[in-house]
Amino acid sequence: MQIGVIGSGSWATALAKILTDNKHPIHWWVRQAALVEQIQKRRHNPQYLPSARFDLSLLQLSTEVREVVRNADLIVLAVPSAYLASSLQGLTPEDWKGKKVLSAIKGLLPEQNLLVNHYLQNEFGVALDDYFTLLGPCHAEEVAEEKLSYLTFSGIDIAATNQVASYFSTDYINTITNQDILGVQYAAVLKNIYALGAGIAHGLDYGDNFLSVYIANAADEMASFLRQFGEEHITVGVHKGEDPVTHRKTPNYAASVYLGDLLVTCYSPHSRNRRFGNMIGRGYSVKAAQLEMSMVAEGYQASRCIHLFNDAEKAPIPIAEMVYKILWEGVHAEEGFKILEQAMV
Repeated sequence: MQIGVIGSGSWATALAKILTDNKHPIHWWVRQAALVEQIQKRRHNPQYLPSARFDLSLLQLSTEVREVVRNADLIVLAVPSAYLASSLQGLTPEDWKGKKVLSAIKGLLPEQNLLVNHYLQNEFGVALDDYFTLLGPCHAEEVAEEKLSYLTFSGIDIAATNQVASYFSTDYINTITNQDILGVQYAAVLKNIYALGAGIAHGLDYGDNFLSVYIANAADEMASFLRQFGEEHITVGVHKGEDPVTHRKTPNYAASVYLGDLLVTCYSPHSRNRRFGNMIGRGYSVKAAQLEMSMVAEGYQASRCIHLFNDAEKAPIPIAEMVYKILWEGVHAEEGFKILEQAMV
């Protein structure tokens, strides 16, 4: 299996580390020629996760995305959702024929307001059968430190999904699989928005007591949203049997990819969305917070995408809506959270 990785940020670098630690050679698309030279010279990515060292014999680095896609059987997408379309610019449906795609993207494409699988289907004819997702809970920084982490892989064909997951299983990565392709992606979008809100609360000097209530309400809101869109496995404590091979329980909303990813993104100091929100709560403008950060906070664009998406659906998501209003409509953070205080149950 030839594997291609699209992206050179912290998450892409972490995934490249996992794959090469498993001795899988990878074709790695890096946008900047200067960064390609630095990785080849220093054996690490000096911009992101510099502690992650690479065996250069396992890396085929290229600035040409078509070259990476052409040479790979499995293509891992690991760029921020806002940059996916520009990263794949110039590719045609012919380039994607016979390829499997693994999306590690936690967001909607802001221009099209689409999940990644819908964009790939519309633009390149990638079938859902050939599409898989790779989600958390997992921070790139902890992967670099080889701290035990969990990755969740979703796909229609569970045998194929297990095969894809096997490429990433190491002594510091446990892999989990399910078939909930759409549900896990919407959950990933929402948890980034809620993490931004958690950061705003911290910046406003709310304490742990409030934050616990905030996250509990965010979790309830997420479950309600997923249920409205026909997702199953929502009820906590209810499992339909177990996996006959691993004997794991079937997933529900309390599983790591849903509630676990929400918790770590809201609480962890590694969370870029929490960091971004913290600056907003402390009085930074959106523009100033963006300039301060060296990485993309997916929740910023996601809050607008979900707002627009939900305009027709009318799912009850007051927390996500308030985060949107603070970031995009100029509602003052303190005023917005005073309103949320009264809505919490």
